[in-house]
Amino acid sequence: MDKKELENLLMRFSHLGVTHSKNGALLIGKAPHIAEYAWLNIMYPCITEAEVCDLEKKLGVAIPDVYRDFLMNVSNGLNIMNCTLALHGCRTTSYNRADFESRYPFNIEDVQKSERPKNATPEMFFFASYNYDCSKLYLNTSDNKIYYCDRYDATPLKSWDSLSAMLTSEIERIFGLFDADGRIFSRMAPTTPVAL
Repeated sequence: MDKKELENLLMRFSHLGVTHSKNGALLIGKAPHIAEYAWLNIMYPCITEAEVCDLEKKLGVAIPDVYRDFLMNVSNGLNIMNCTLALHGCRTTSYNRADFESRYPFNIEDVQKSERPKNATPEMFFFASYNYDCSKLYLNTSDNKIYYCDRYDATPLKSWDSLSAMLTSEIERIFGLFDADGRIFSRMAPTTPVAL
């Protein structure tokens, strides 16, 4: 999936507003029913090869080519429907929570290093999480498939053949949980994938 394809998918909520943050993040779908500065979907500015190399040093592992390409050519992380699903990225500057004019992705260091399930193996590269229950997505470098797992257990519950397939299917599934104004149909229903 390229940047334009992803933007086109996220633009379903463009009728609620589209703008860019001070640091270049694309904000789609203003959501005042959530909070004054909330947006439904956010794509972050891509990072450079040098920033990816610095991130790999911090992580202590190589970023798989598929996710490296995503960070450098599509988006440095992604928030879908107010973090229902968040793809984590690189924090390139110090983060100031009081600065509502700039937007930053969730830090991939957290999900990859400190939040890994205990039974995770080295070929599992964790890069995303669901806000409903903190369950996760990882890319298995042995087969380049994307896997969904529980917060504390890396046993696969669902899989997709590629990052692109996961994004397309999850964006469509998640969008189906919300009305045209970006309000969730049921606050009690899980917003995570259905395990196979």
